[in-house]
Amino acid sequence: MHEGHDHTIVVGFDGSEASVAALEWAAKEASLRKGRLCVVRAWLSAEFGTDDDLRAYTRTKVETEVQKVLGTASGVDWQAEALRGSPAKALIDHAADADLLVVGCRGHGGFAGLLLGSVSQQVAAHAVTPAVVIVHHH
Repeated sequence: MHEGHDHTIVVGFDGSEASVAALEWAAKEASLRKGRLCVVRAWLSAEFGTDDDLRAYTRTKVETEVQKVLGTASGVDWQAEALRGSPAKALIDHAADADLLVVGCRGHGGFAGLLLGSVSQQVAAHAVTPAVVIVHHH
C-alpha cells in the first residue's frame, strides 16, 4: 500500500474547512519530508449503486477537490483513496504502515475548543501510527 516511498502521510479529507486545513498541513509536511501523501475519504454505505461505483465516484470527487486545494504547483506526490467503513476505522487501518496520520477538527473556542470531534478523538486514542490533529477555528 505505501511501499516505495521514504515517508507516507495519510490525511483524512471530507471537503470540510477542517479537512482542508489538515490537507494543507499534511501537504507541507509531505513536501518537507519528500514523502507521499495519501488522501482518504470514507463512507459507510452504498445507498445508490454498488460499492465499486461509489468508490470510483468518491475517488474522482476527492481528486478534483484536492487538486483545487493543492493546485498543480504543490510538488507533492499524492493519491486519493476512497474506503468503505467508518471514517475513524478506515483512517486508522489505512495508516497502519504510514509514517503519520493527519485529521482535521473544528475548533469551537474556549473550553469547547478543547474537545475533539468523534473522528479526531478516535484517531488520537486508537491509531498505532503517530497522529496529528489540526484544529480549525472558524
